[in-house]
Amino acid sequence: MKVIYWISTVIISVLMLFSAYNYFFNHAMVAKFFEAANYPIYIICPLALAKLSAIFVILLDKWKTLKEWAYAGLCFDFILATAAHWVNGDNGIGLPILALFFLFSSYFLGKKYRYAPSHD
Repeated sequence: MKVIYWISTVIISVLMLFSAYNYFFNHAMVAKFFEAANYPIYIICPLALAKLSAIFVILLDKWKTLKEWAYAGLCFDFILATAAHWVNGDNGIGLPILALFFLFSSYFLGKKYRYAPSHD
């Protein structure tokens, strides 16, 4: 279970790092998608910073309440990304659904791993 938790968490981290990278360095491309989805362009950079912050908090695992909020924020992000891709009718709907699966895996296995008796 611990291995699956870490694999899920690393996959979510890599996806969010890739997403934040695109938000910062491929801003024009991301802005076109945000415009097509009727999202304001000014949230691109704050959203990238929020994704990076969430990954930092999840990986650091120091603040329980903040970690819960980080997972919740990523969950909302993935749900809204799924809806945006679906409404736009593009082929990008699979990645946010897959990310949601790994996010749930990371979250629930993390709770099980954190509160289970140690067998190491």
